[in-house]
Amino acid sequence: MLHEPIPAATLVLIRDRADGPPELLMVERAKAMAFAGGAMVFPGGRIDPGDHALAEQVDAGDDVAAKVAAIRETIEEAGVAVGLFPEPSADRLAVIRDHLHDGRPFGAILADEGITLALDQLVPFARWLPDHPNMRIFDTLFFLARAPVQAHATVDATENVRLTWTTAADLLVDADAGLATIIYPTRRNLERLALFASYDEAVAQACGHPVRVITPFTEDRDGVPYLCIPDDLGYPVTAEPMSAAMRG
Repeated sequence: MLHEPIPAATLVLIRDRADGPPELLMVERAKAMAFAGGAMVFPGGRIDPGDHALAEQVDAGDDVAAKVAAIRETIEEAGVAVGLFPEPSADRLAVIRDHLHDGRPFGAILADEGITLALDQLVPFARWLPDHPNMRIFDTLFFLARAPVQAHATVDATENVRLTWTTAADLLVDADAGLATIIYPTRRNLERLALFASYDEAVAQACGHPVRVITPFTEDRDGVPYLCIPDDLGYPVTAEPMSAAMRG
């Protein structure tokens, strides 16, 4: 790889519905962003030193810093808290979010609020590590989480300019109609998430496919180059013509 991969984490927040497939929380990145500008993505971002520092205080198994980062970034970007106990009230969550935006360490904020991490609320789903030249590379862990019943998501209006709750299938339709932009990993994950009628179904399938690093590769098919992923990781679509693939 030309560039050293940047460790990152993202959270797939799933909200079950009685009358249809579950909805996912998606945010639209500002067009000026160097990576995936203007694209619809799941909340998330870099794993920073503070996430590692907080993780070292917690004995909770693998990928702790990534889970901390996914929780923190989702609060910063969307004002939604998962993986915290007790769950903060709307007023306290707003204070936590303001402190994060001001640069205060997440661990110190939680200690002041008397809140501990409940990392078992996050379920490993995927890990994507692209390999393409002349572009910023993220080594991203994806986690599933059930959306809090009282979640009221609001955009941060900095890195992200819009957010929405939408089904995976509806966002794919919008992308195909040119109404939304999604990059290759997001498309593949949306296609996988569109298989599920509930959060529990998504978790069951995730648990049946242990997370392996996914690095898309090119393959020639009847003279047409395709961008591909392995076919044994639970994804219903594993190849797309290079001419159509948006890589970030």
